[in-house]
Amino acid sequence: MQLTDPKGRMHQIVLQPGAAFHTHRGALGHDDLIGAPEGSVVTATSGTQYVALRPLLADFTLAMKRGATIVYPKDAAQILVYADVFPGARVLEAGAGSGALSCWLLRAIGPDGTLVSFEARADFAEIARTNVRKYFGEVPPWWRLVTGELSAEVALETVGVTDRADTGTEDVLPPAGGWFDRVILDMVDPWENVAGAARALIPGGLICCYVATTTQLSRIVEELREHGSFYEPAAWETLYRGWHVDGLAVRPDHRMIGHTGFLVTARRLADGVTPPPRRRRPAKGAHPEGDAEPSAE
Repeated sequence: MQLTDPKGRMHQIVLQPGAAFHTHRGALGHDDLIGAPEGSVVTATSGTQYVALRPLLADFTLAMKRGATIVYPKDAAQILVYADVFPGARVLEAGAGSGALSCWLLRAIGPDGTLVSFEARADFAEIARTNVRKYFGEVPPWWRLVTGELSAEVALETVGVTDRADTGTEDVLPPAGGWFDRVILDMVDPWENVAGAARALIPGGLICCYVATTTQLSRIVEELREHGSFYEPAAWETLYRGWHVDGLAVRPDHRMIGHTGFLVTARRLADGVTPPPRRRRPAKGAHPEGDAEPSAE
């Protein structure tokens, strides 16, 4: 349950019979909330009123216990939309971090989908598992969390997909095909996993990378271009600015959520296809001398 005071400060609690919520503004008994409908207003012993609502997933992720830095809701929303994560999608994620993006992906794909999440650090993986379990009430059966470095082979084995065309099983991977619809990379060096992502993705599938710096952004985009299995990548960032609205006083908030990370997406081409040359002429100095891209004109 999430309690919001008149100043907009939020407190998330797990309701337990007989327990109490304490702040410097007094105490509030959990029994006053248990059985009450969402949207109720409850009063602490100090007289402070709180609005009681179940937390939205955006609220939950911002308040969750963290190991690694979380993917902020504004970026998670962009990933869900521009990576076109749909119900029933088969998604490969690395790394899981604190499990914030995992929660969004699990809810978006639903029970008919599959999410395989890799996390290199065992302590972060446990935090991610705890946060996901706390939000869903259980570990969703359509989630597989793997502790270790990302590996396309391990990911495919995890979902029972094999390279062997003579196995006679339903989940047979074509010799040069993939199985996952989407690959989401949230790691320091995603360029090292471009080949693995191409290996795991079906033709027409999509890779989405979340990076923090311009150097990482440049390197992952160039790696996607050079690999040859992806169509021209798109790159962007999202800034979030709230607005203060009170009668005729309408102005931007003094604080905003600025840069958190860059997003890069690219579509997987069919095997054996060569990406068409880009039509846009590169800017002067964009490439070292003697290494400039050939003009498509």
